[in-house]
Amino acid sequence: MAYGSPNKLEDILPFYTDIRRGNAPTEVLLEELTERYISIGGSSPLLKVTNAQAELAAEALEMPAYVGMRHWEPWVHEAVEQMQKDGVTHSVGMVMAPHFSTMSIAKYIGKVETAMKDLNYDLKINFIESWNVEPEYIQALMQKIETALGDWDRADAHYIFTAHSLPARILDEGDPYPNQLMETAKKLAYELGIDESSWSFAFQSAGRTTEKWLGPDLLEKIDELELAGKTKLLICSIGFITDHLEVMYDIDIEAQDHIKNKDMAIRRADSLNADPLLGKLFGRLISEKMKELEQA
Repeated sequence: MAYGSPNKLEDILPFYTDIRRGNAPTEVLLEELTERYISIGGSSPLLKVTNAQAELAAEALEMPAYVGMRHWEPWVHEAVEQMQKDGVTHSVGMVMAPHFSTMSIAKYIGKVETAMKDLNYDLKINFIESWNVEPEYIQALMQKIETALGDWDRADAHYIFTAHSLPARILDEGDPYPNQLMETAKKLAYELGIDESSWSFAFQSAGRTTEKWLGPDLLEKIDELELAGKTKLLICSIGFITDHLEVMYDIDIEAQDHIKNKDMAIRRADSLNADPLLGKLFGRLISEKMKELEQA
């Protein structure tokens, strides 16, 4: 499962309305989001890449894989309905996001459970709730970072690990999301041999609401690092494994534009997308969850 994204510009309004729980966005917000999608070519590669990730899992497990999106087509409930038609009795649900939050992964689980209830579908299902420090995931990130460094001396680079911001109220609710993100960042830095002074963590893509969101924001972090004399920034979005708007616009366009008048350079580690290491990870984790189902 994944978040979903509009496949064409005409999809943006209903997509945005679904994200806003049925409340249509203002003209200003709609225009802003439309311009962002136009700037990355008019649509997101999210669905195409998620389908490729499902193929990795299917090949690793020699089992069928179904794709469902939370906010756009193909919907989660459509995937569950197709599974019922195909006679699936046991399944493992996995979101293409490594870190658990009650505002993210738990919402996907809820979508599946609601679909099962609506369909009166007695599906035995296990969910993979997080995989933030799994070795294949860490190794894949390391490879992307090493490639992105290119001709930079690794000692000259400052590494910024990022993830999607969430409302700050989750801190009072004991949500594991921030801690899991830091576990990933620290594990990655340790494996890469990066000194503590040479890496930072920042949030990106905060929602357009009046409430406070988790920080520091990526652009604010960049300003802070400029004052500290950092000139070469390597950004790795550990919370996003797939190319989509939050990566292609927020980093490749917005962050790059932010440093135009600064003595700084930004390089981004490629998203994992359909990296073969993810196939190994999916195969192992899903197999483990499936065995638990069979033994229950």
